[in-house]
Amino acid sequence: MAKRYRFEFALGTVLLALWAAIWFWQNPGAAGRLDAQDVARYMAALEQLPLPPEEREATLQRARAWMQSDDGKPVYMLNLMRYYPELRRYAGSLDFHGTPQQSNAIYENAVMPLLLKVGGFPLYAGRAQGPNLFEHRDELDDWSRVLVVRYPSRRAFFDLLCNPAYREVAPYKLMALRLVLTPGSVEVAIPELSWLAGGLLLIVFLAVGWGRAVRRPRAA
Repeated sequence: MAKRYRFEFALGTVLLALWAAIWFWQNPGAAGRLDAQDVARYMAALEQLPLPPEEREATLQRARAWMQSDDGKPVYMLNLMRYYPELRRYAGSLDFHGTPQQSNAIYENAVMPLLLKVGGFPLYAGRAQGPNLFEHRDELDDWSRVLVVRYPSRRAFFDLLCNPAYREVAPYKLMALRLVLTPGSVEVAIPELSWLAGGLLLIVFLAVGWGRAVRRPRAA
């Protein structure tokens, strides 16, 4: 009997290990909340980011405050983007001669593998269809692009920003558009990726087991 179900046992073990890998990728809770040493280390790395000079100090202060209030939980980052009419030039920007849309595309293509590496992934990305339907003010309206990204933790978010490879491509985004970057805590998220993956893997296991049972010759 044990030999008869050896394949099913091996398959179940592999699928369970795959689900566990996805779960730990999305829930790296073992690292814990950011402490004072973490904050100091990340702040030293963020100082190297090529931020526009007029925005640098305020950006770093807000980053520090958000790190210090870390709860260790996943983060859902809302990105509201408005393309500049032409590329913005500032001390630290790149010598790139294209459109703002092309510049941001270079950024997004380069950052995607870095994002996945830290356990983050986009939940939604798309273009705005028109102006706000409820309220209109120039500073709140006419967005070009909307993006929602899920990070396993604030630590993962700063791991991304402090990656030297990220530092090299960050100006492509800062040159291309104005950005509202608002972090949010999760109240409802349907579905969580790890549980969705678990359900799909369970379906695969049951389907394979059923198929093999159907094809297995019956005992006389």
